[in-house]
Amino acid sequence: MTDVPSLQLGRARTPLRRQLVEAVLAGRKTATAGLASEYVEEGVTVGSVGDRRLLLGYDDEPVAIGEITEAPVVAAREIDLAFAQDEGEGFASVEEWRLAHEEFFEQSIGAETEIVAVRFRVTERL
Repeated sequence: MTDVPSLQLGRARTPLRRQLVEAVLAGRKTATAGLASEYVEEGVTVGSVGDRRLLLGYDDEPVAIGEITEAPVVAAREIDLAFAQDEGEGFASVEEWRLAHEEFFEQSIGAETEIVAVRFRVTERL
């Protein structure tokens, strides 16, 4: 499985990582958002529909295989309530989603900030 790129939600060994992975495994989280600029800085590819990703757990251990079902790069203004809710974190509004992501990314998210809006499905639990 070393040839399968990883899907890392939150940061390893944090309560947020545990919460997000549990939400994925329970079927409540089917989307995740990242800053396009971080993908570029880290040299990470966005991925395409059908690509498989290894979902990493609390200690970066493999817990599931996910398949990308959508991965557009969009302006933050294009994030809608359905996407925010599919992140499985209980967001009641897009504004709540934006504020939580500003806190996580430690920077402002403006209307034109490029967001990688990934949707995925779990294909196999490990």
